[in-house]
Amino acid sequence: MSLVVLVTLPPERALDLARILVNEHLAGCVNIVPGLQSVYRWHGEVAEDPESLLLIKTTGEQYPELEARIKALHPYEVPEIIALQYDRALPEFQSWLRGALEPGPR
Repeated sequence: MSLVVLVTLPPERALDLARILVNEHLAGCVNIVPGLQSVYRWHGEVAEDPESLLLIKTTGEQYPELEARIKALHPYEVPEIIALQYDRALPEFQSWLRGALEPGPR
C-alpha cells in the first residue's frame, strides 16, 4: 500500500522535518508547498496562521514509524497528519519509492 501523507506546520520548520524524514528512510520524497494561510478553530477561538504543507510519499509499512516521528518533532499540540492511500501510480515510481525507503545509500 502506498500513501501520500499531508502535514501542515510553520514554514520555518518544514525543511528540517522533510530532511529528517527522508534521511531516516521514513519518506522517499517530501514536497514542500509554501504560502498556505490556514484559518481554523482552536480552543473555541478562530485562529489564522501562515503554514507550509508537506506532501510525504511513503508506504503503509512505514506509516506507524513516520507518524510517531512526526508527532515527536512537530511543534503543534495536535498536528495535522492525514494519510491518503492510492492504488495507481507509475510502476517505476512505485519501485523507486520502495527502494528509497530501504536503509542504505540510494
